[in-house]
Parts: sequence; C-alpha cells; structure tokens
Amino acid sequence: MKKFKFTIRGNDYDVEIKDYEDNIAIVEVNGTQYEVEVHQKELKTPKTPKLVRSNVPVDRKDSKIKKSVSHRASSLNAPLPGNIFKILKKEGDEVKKGETIMIMEAMKMENNIQSEKDGKIISIKVKEGDAVLQNDVLAEIE
Repeated sequence: MKKFKFTIRGNDYDVEIKDYEDNIAIVEVNGTQYEVEVHQKELKTPKTPKLVRSNVPVDRKDSKIKKSVSHRASSLNAPLPGNIFKILKKEGDEVKKGETIMIMEAMKMENNIQSEKDGKIISIKVKEGDAVLQNDVLAEIE
C-alpha cells in the first residue's frame, strides 16, 4: 500500500502499510510483519468493499447427464470439462479401439473423444452443445 521511512531515536525504520481496515493495520517494519491497532477519533472506512463469496453447491442432481453405467458396458468418460462440439457416431454403431466417437471443445481446443475398446455403442449420454464436467459419462460401449 504505502511505504514510509521513519527515524526514531537515531534508528532508521522502513515501514510498509500492507492492509488497513477499521482500526487495525497490518504493517511491515524492517521485514517483520505486525498487526497494530490505530487509535484515532475519526475512523476512515475503506473505499473498496471486501467481496465475500458464498460456497457454490456442487450438487448436479438437476443435470441431464447421467453418471450411471449399465453392468455389461464400459463407460466413455469426459477427460476434462468442456462442451460437446460434434457427435460422429450414433447408438448401435460398431466402433474399433481408437476410433473417434465425438469431438469435445475444451480450453478453446477441439479434442477427439475416442473409443477405448472394440465394441458396439449402447447409448450416448450427451447431445451436441451439452456442457460436461471431468469424468461425466459420455457414452457406453459394450
């Protein structure tokens, strides 16, 4: 915030005011930090209010994307958060390991979502334009 140089009884002190709110100031004197109480008749209120954010619940019950997978199939999960850009395959299609099933846009890049095994697509859990989080189930392959 502000830096000062004080001389007290012949000793030099480098003082930096780090934070000042209500009547408490955080100051650093020659590299050591102190919390001091300021006594004055008129207290200055800070010009900028402090932002206090409430915790955002991580409840995704209202999400249309289902995380459950049937017992006979393996799931194809989202590798990172993003949006489904294009779906190249449909339910019932046969796929080979490494074949691209859909394209996902994440961090301003297009990422190919590929099959992890040979098999048949039982279900596709997303549609184009859906936003997904990491590890959301995108498709099931039997």
